[in-house]
Amino acid sequence: MGGKYEDLSEQIIEKMTGEKRGRTFRKIAFDDARVLRRVDNPHDRGTVWRPPFVRDIDKIMNCPYYNRYADKTQVFSFYKNDDITRRGLHVQLVSRIARTIGGALNLNLDLIEAIALGHDIGHTPFGHAGERLLDGLLYERTGRHFAHNIHSVRVLDGIYPYNISLQTLSGIAAHDGELELAEYRPAPLESFEEFDKIIENCYLDKRAIKRLVPSTLEGCVVRISDIIAYLGKDRQDAERAKLVKESDFDDNKIGGFNAQIINNLMVNIIENSYGEDYIKMDAEHFAALQKAKSDNYELVYKSDLARQGINDVIQPMMKMVYGQLLDDLVKGDRTSPVFTHHVDYVNKSHYKRAVPYEEGEPNQIIVDYIASMTDDYFLDLFAHLFPDSKLKIEYKGYFD
Repeated sequence: MGGKYEDLSEQIIEKMTGEKRGRTFRKIAFDDARVLRRVDNPHDRGTVWRPPFVRDIDKIMNCPYYNRYADKTQVFSFYKNDDITRRGLHVQLVSRIARTIGGALNLNLDLIEAIALGHDIGHTPFGHAGERLLDGLLYERTGRHFAHNIHSVRVLDGIYPYNISLQTLSGIAAHDGELELAEYRPAPLESFEEFDKIIENCYLDKRAIKRLVPSTLEGCVVRISDIIAYLGKDRQDAERAKLVKESDFDDNKIGGFNAQIINNLMVNIIENSYGEDYIKMDAEHFAALQKAKSDNYELVYKSDLARQGINDVIQPMMKMVYGQLLDDLVKGDRTSPVFTHHVDYVNKSHYKRAVPYEEGEPNQIIVDYIASMTDDYFLDLFAHLFPDSKLKIEYKGYFD
């Protein structure tokens, strides 16, 4: 593939250089002094060496579920291949891309990093396929929906009540990179009361998730960076999985492979957003992004290889695990993994709760547990609970 690496115009480069040198750029970054938390805990207040959103980053990275990014599917499950992206690398790529754009636009880089590192912490095993399965099981029993972005908020604000800032949580909730826009304008959010109503509505109405808008420019940057991070990387992984060839994809305005896509979209966003109160691409680049995303769906995400094993094996497995764990929880079987590996594990955290965790709605506790699992943990748990089952997953190895 050919393609061109774009660069910023001389006009923008000159403007950025002069304004950065003289610090005369427009002050559009979110001000640390405006941070909002549920509880005004002196320990969580920013200091000269540990600003408020750095505290959010520290809390997120030390959350027990942060470790589990490393073994959660990004697109391809059931591969023993360290060259295929897992969710742990994805969040780092989102953070890096968003910080590059945010640095150029003079935004709050600590807030960007906090949103980026926390945005997928509520994701299920087996990627978006696992998310759809868990949503179906929860809705069937409760009439409530599961979505990974909303669950990421629950992990950091409910399961572990970390007193994370409203600005970070809002960015996480509204990060969904499946919903691309040519222009992102933040929607101001003034209180946790307003935020809680928005989140509750997302549990009740799946359409409400598509209407979420980040409350800060930093959140808008993370949202578009989520798309930039996976668009070319998923193609790279599909090639390594021997599903496609690089030449299968059109070499359009943003390029055909990962490095070009990242560079050209970042350049266009910076060019069209510098000094503005929005994040924007021009029409040509946005159309190319949409076309590239559509090609990914047709050639990668909807392929039999990407879906292999989900409906015929993982779906019945998840239904069986969900039912067994729910029975154990309702019966109060303290020897069950739902207690020994989940409820007791959550309760080890040193955070005061208004209501003990295990007194929450039983289906929600089961969803919390399953969503927290890595791919391998889920399969091991299934084998532990149902040792005689014929349902098995065969991993594709390096030499297959």
